[in-house]
Amino acid sequence: MRKGTLKQILLITDGCSNQGEDPVAMSALAKEQGITVNVIGVMDQDTIDEQGMQEIESIAAASGGVHQVVYAQQLSHTVQMVTRQAMTQTLQGVINKELQQILGSQSSMEDLPPEKRGEVMEVVDELGETVELEVLVLVDTSASMKHKLPTVKEALLDLSLSLNARMGENRFGVFVFPGKRNDVEKVLDWTPKLESLTSIFPKLTTGGITPTGPAIREALTYFKKKRSLRSLITRDEQYFEESGM
Repeated sequence: MRKGTLKQILLITDGCSNQGEDPVAMSALAKEQGITVNVIGVMDQDTIDEQGMQEIESIAAASGGVHQVVYAQQLSHTVQMVTRQAMTQTLQGVINKELQQILGSQSSMEDLPPEKRGEVMEVVDELGETVELEVLVLVDTSASMKHKLPTVKEALLDLSLSLNARMGENRFGVFVFPGKRNDVEKVLDWTPKLESLTSIFPKLTTGGITPTGPAIREALTYFKKKRSLRSLITRDEQYFEESGM
């Protein structure tokens, strides 16, 4: 199969959106563009209320993503787990589509004999280590997240170390919401490493609103901007046609 680029938005939040577009609708739009939205809900000692939990589940489901709710101290492990789980899930979906083209529209990986299924999973595992990966991280900086931001920073640094052990190329970008002047603010441009977060995170300010929908919308625009710029430089249109997997 042709390799493309896996695109993920990783949304880290602790509450309900309360400003701008519906984040579930924005997540559905992401799916149309071949981008998965994965959501991690962060708790302290309290729990996320039912409305918040429903929103987390719905945002992830709308794009075929993964969601998890954790205490702050478990965040580092969860960020890595969710990112890799989403990669595997996406690749399995791609493999299933190819199998349907070969074996018929009703076929899937589960229909294969056990030995063949094992071989296919080996291909999925190999692709997970070699495919290019773009992760745009959206960090909720509403007032209730203030004391959780140091933990978020450490979790993202651990994620960078974990994914940079892969053979495939990684690119990360980081947005926060709300920003100082706008609903959403870019704090880190596309980069293979997240070490510069160490100097950025202590300077972040926290606010009262949670514009999750606008944050996802802006993230989608950012994927497009990067893609069109690269196409102008490289004139490699085929790469982008394939990159949505």
